[in-house]
Amino acid sequence: MIARTWHGIVPVGKARAFEEYLLMTGVAEAKAVPGNLAAYIHSQTQDDYEHFFMVSYWSDMEAVKAFAGENPHIAATYPGDSRYGLISDPIVLHLEVAGVPDRFPCPW
Repeated sequence: MIARTWHGIVPVGKARAFEEYLLMTGVAEAKAVPGNLAAYIHSQTQDDYEHFFMVSYWSDMEAVKAFAGENPHIAATYPGDSRYGLISDPIVLHLEVAGVPDRFPCPW
């Protein structure tokens, strides 16, 4: 099974609106793809920015490619991202994992 991780930041003043937007775009679209097992987000404030972390779990890399395209290591972005001042990490990470946790797997 594959865990796909993404990170991006927005100004704190746009964080709640961006969270709703991320749930309607990246999370909802990931969950709609066959082979997606789960998708979670977590956010953390640092000074004037809100960091967003998304992890999605997939049955295999073919399912990841069905979501992300033929270059799955490149972050999936959306036309409305700029409304929130999003600075997206351009690269996502893929890790082989043994199972899917029931929440975002961060200690904080």
